[in-house]
Amino acid sequence: MNKAYFELIRAGIHTTLQDLGRSNQYHIGIPFSGSMDKRNYLISNKLVGNKLNEASLEFAYQGPLMKFNLGKITCVITGNVTFNIIRKNSKIDKGICYQTFELNDGDQLDIISTNKSVYGYFSIKNGFVGEYIWKSYSVNTKAKIGSNNGEKFKTNQKIFINKDESISDLKRIDYLNSKIEYIRVLKGTNFNFFSEQAKEIFFSKEFTVSKLTDRMGMRLEGPKIENLAETNIRSEGLIKGVIQVPADGNPIIMLSDHGTIGGYPKIATVISADYDRLTQLTPGSKIKFKSVELEEAENLYKLYELETKNILNKIR
Repeated sequence: MNKAYFELIRAGIHTTLQDLGRSNQYHIGIPFSGSMDKRNYLISNKLVGNKLNEASLEFAYQGPLMKFNLGKITCVITGNVTFNIIRKNSKIDKGICYQTFELNDGDQLDIISTNKSVYGYFSIKNGFVGEYIWKSYSVNTKAKIGSNNGEKFKTNQKIFINKDESISDLKRIDYLNSKIEYIRVLKGTNFNFFSEQAKEIFFSKEFTVSKLTDRMGMRLEGPKIENLAETNIRSEGLIKGVIQVPADGNPIIMLSDHGTIGGYPKIATVISADYDRLTQLTPGSKIKFKSVELEEAENLYKLYELETKNILNKIR
């Protein structure tokens, strides 16, 4: 193991190792997990010259304050993030997102906060040391699965790196984290459980992201969605982005660390093309939903994938 490492002086609110997640485990109750904002995660790895599925540090709201020891490494932060680089000589460099920078022995990185967003990503050349469990380094803290014993990092922990290495040419890309007016959805498998008035409310009224939101799910507040059939159903399989409506009428959107089965009726499912921007909505943000058909959802995802590929291809 390489001796170079980061020492966490402050762990941050929710700092974990994430990659693209683990597939083909739903049958044993294990969801995909992985990075919440896939595009920002991919950009971070491409900027430091990593394979695209290399493990990165994902942080939420306030990130970590950490000291780098015993090496020299190229790094980058993506997302809408405020951060400073505190050099060993106490000089402070203001961090710039989507632009690589070097850390040397004794330098500190202070990831102060995300701005009007939730998640950011910190990637280093060659990646971090982690446990590869079911073909992924991703951490699911609810199930205690993944690197770091399935837990978020804590103050005073050490995070070792695979290899201390600096690339000669610093890289950057201009990228804007865009927002959209509506979150687009497909009708859910239990769509007809809900009254016509409830369906109209769901697609015409605003909902507010509540404070009860994490990597497992996003609870919404707003007008109640009336169920005319059963408020509880026999537990069925769930997927990322599905929107359940419990008896209180407040929708819950299943996110990356969701449970794989659930017994609340499903009114809709967020399309994959809108998932990144959904996860970056902070508590208090407003959401409006728009219904699309399957063919349109598929075309929007193809466009999302093409746009992502074009962005990554600009990084040389």
